[in-house]
Amino acid sequence: MAAQIADLQVADTSTEHPHIVLIQKEDRRQAVISGTRMPVWIIAGFYKAGDTMDDILMSYPHLSPASVYDAISYYHDHQAEIESEIAAQRIENVLKQTGGVMDERGFIHFPDLQKTK
Repeated sequence: MAAQIADLQVADTSTEHPHIVLIQKEDRRQAVISGTRMPVWIIAGFYKAGDTMDDILMSYPHLSPASVYDAISYYHDHQAEIESEIAAQRIENVLKQTGGVMDERGFIHFPDLQKTK
């Protein structure tokens, strides 16, 4: 909770894209759609997968078409940065960071947490 409050106290930094701001996340800055905390990497992932604007807006109806287009534009202008964030969010990387293990059925377990019980 304190981390969330601290995160909200850090002022957003504007970018050259009117709908995109940078927010402070633990040890890095992350591009998000202004006023939503929706990371640009999520929109870029849908875009890269071939989803249309209508597909994205159906999944996230609180976003405006202009903000989604601006997120895609930001992705193109900062492709290496956003690709790095997409890679960091892949399941194998998240499991490595958290100590989680996925079993053959696709269930995720956290062995270190189970040992403390």
